Amino acid sequence: MTAVDTGQPPAAGSTSWTARLRERISHIVPSGQALPDRQPVYMSSWIYVFGVLTLAALVVVVASGVLLALGGVTWWHVSSLGRFINSLHLWSVELFFAFMVVHLWGKFWMAAWRGNRALTWMTGVVAFLGSIGTAFTGYLSQANFASQWISTQAKDGLNSVGVGAFFNVMNPAQMLLWHVVLLPLVLGVIVVLHVILVRRHGIVPPIDADEETAS
Repeated sequence: MTAVDTGQPPAAGSTSWTARLRERISHIVPSGQALPDRQPVYMSSWIYVFGVLTLAALVVVVASGVLLALGGVTWWHVSSLGRFINSLHLWSVELFFAFMVVHLWGKFWMAAWRGNRALTWMTGVVAFLGSIGTAFTGYLSQANFASQWISTQAKDGLNSVGVGAFFNVMNPAQMLLWHVVLLPLVLGVIVVLHVILVRRHGIVPPIDADEETAS
């Protein structure tokens, strides 16, 4: 017997893994909230802009990092183009942290964990901590005297807490792989989860807006 395509979606409880996956995805973000074209009026504030600026800076960080990786480990020290891309990577990281700190503190004073948004807040904090580790391994991957000095200064501190065997800052190859593969992958997953949670629960309203609603 051959299957006939009726053009209708599978019924609820279908054994098809694609149908189950599609149904699960459809419940992650409410309909119309994945890429909304309308937002509450209180979003017209600069404090909400810094989250988007953080994501934009992260895109530049990743793109410039990919270009640096294409040229090899040390080409940005001997090439004018490499020095430009390396500077672009550095300053996009600086802006990324500046925007993220403003976003993080702004959401802290707005009590952004209100309205079942605790997980959204926590993923943002974890993303900030993970980005610090990613940036630290970047300094260790510069392949110059600065990275050597930074690694020797950090070695004793990390060994004192018992992680030196797993996180060997004196091993430039390990630090480079942590910086370009492992930590960016983990950070990217956390950022995607954070954005999904924002889209799922919506942006947090101002505290006085909650008070007006309650009254």
